[in-house]
Amino acid sequence: MFETLKAAFTTKEIRTKILMTLFMLLVYRIGCYIPIPGLNSGNVTTGVADNSFFQLMNAVNGQALSQGTIFALGILPFINAFIIMQLVTLIFPRLDALSKEGEEGRRKITQITRYVAIGLGIVQAVGIVISWSNSSGAIMPIFLNSTNETTLFFSKAFMVAILVGGSTFVMWIGERITEYGIGNGTSLIIFIGILSSVASALWNGVTTLSEDLTKLWYILFFVIIVVAIFYIIVYVDLAVRKVNVQYAKQVKGNKMYGGQSTHIPIKINASGVMPIIFASSFLMFPQMIFSLFWPNSAAETWFRTYLGTDSWVYVVIMALLILFFSYFYSQIQFDPEDVARNIQQYGGFIPGIRPGKPTVDYLKKINNRITFFGAIFLAFVMLIPTVVFKTLFQEIGMSNAFSATGLLIVVSVALEFNKQLESQLMMRHYKGFLK
Repeated sequence: MFETLKAAFTTKEIRTKILMTLFMLLVYRIGCYIPIPGLNSGNVTTGVADNSFFQLMNAVNGQALSQGTIFALGILPFINAFIIMQLVTLIFPRLDALSKEGEEGRRKITQITRYVAIGLGIVQAVGIVISWSNSSGAIMPIFLNSTNETTLFFSKAFMVAILVGGSTFVMWIGERITEYGIGNGTSLIIFIGILSSVASALWNGVTTLSEDLTKLWYILFFVIIVVAIFYIIVYVDLAVRKVNVQYAKQVKGNKMYGGQSTHIPIKINASGVMPIIFASSFLMFPQMIFSLFWPNSAAETWFRTYLGTDSWVYVVIMALLILFFSYFYSQIQFDPEDVARNIQQYGGFIPGIRPGKPTVDYLKKINNRITFFGAIFLAFVMLIPTVVFKTLFQEIGMSNAFSATGLLIVVSVALEFNKQLESQLMMRHYKGFLK
């Protein structure tokens, strides 16, 4: 990867794209430190620490929520809108047909996704402002110093507008990175946010060394575990199951075609981090509603106690949901019938398997086994931060440094960024060869 970066910076066109990407990410990080007028960041931080849903948002947004900044919502409304649009596209035939209309169809779906993201941003911003107003001293009197209900309403509406505007601007930054930079802008924004949260957690851990130098071993052990997990994730992420395919020879005119052997690569973890995102969103949604609109209610307390992130019931249900969504997402990505039909159409066959339904059943069986292994792997990665980190690194304040989603996202985005650089370099070399 370092050789790829070195070669990329020697090419002016790619260097410009990299600098553009870094500049837009810098703008995003600066916005994460600009506070919303009228907020007491100290009391906001306390409210985030007591809410597991806010902790998840805070980790992805690079501590922007706990500091009460204009980018407190970050890119999360757009991510949620993207997930919703993926699911809705499978349900409504009109949207499914629109997604297959090429560039114009994708542009329309992207525009719809933006509108959905703004709508979700408004809902989340309203809930966050209500949560802040319920926290004692979170909102300073500079905005709410009047007993007039109209003044109170417009003060809260002002904060909601800032939060939604900041989220929309972050969405715009992500699209500009995708269009003019290197890699997917949304993924890179999440990537830099997670790394910022980890850096803050590491700094907090280092500051504890002044009190007890023996805690240095905890930090070193934490780094070793994270590196080992990264190695496992990269190993599984790059692993594929190769299904051999043989193409028969065909004579067309005076030429002979085919007769070659190839393979179909089926990734072990083809669904990536999506099953964890779906499962965590499914479990977090009720808690989000309770926390935002009915804080400290009996229902919110019961849900946090028995289905919160610290309970074993949550771990078991989360593992089962990951298994379910892994198979669900696998059915979306890999269609054995379509693959078998394409193989037969081009005169190919899997050695030892008859064409038609036997090929479909064979591919389906392989895909189900691989999906099961991938789901077990995702559940294992989910358990590491949930159990091990909270058990071993609680006293140095690093139990929430990495989430399961964060571990997978960091590795996936880094690998994807490296692939993008390599493809850009390859295109550049091809252009030079043609010239």
